[in-house]
Amino acid sequence: MSIVDRTLDDMRRNPRNVRFDDLRKVCDHYFGEPRQRGSHLFYRMPWQGRPLVNIQPVRGMAKAYQVPSGAQGNRQIGGNAWLN
Repeated sequence: MSIVDRTLDDMRRNPRNVRFDDLRKVCDHYFGEPRQRGSHLFYRMPWQGRPLVNIQPVRGMAKAYQVPSGAQGNRQIGGNAWLN
């Protein structure tokens, strides 16, 4: 199991306790380099309808409501299932 897969599994089990750096590694792996504006990172998706995933840190942690959007984008491009 790769580090990215393990991180996704941890994110699925507890989306409220995800370090921002871990979420960023997953998004970088699947979506490429982000566009940055201040503390916000924007990842462009390769399909229509949900063109961006926005993430930002809060005291080193990812915001809980932003974790599923990053992982759901992973599912859309054929990665691990999220919220089965």
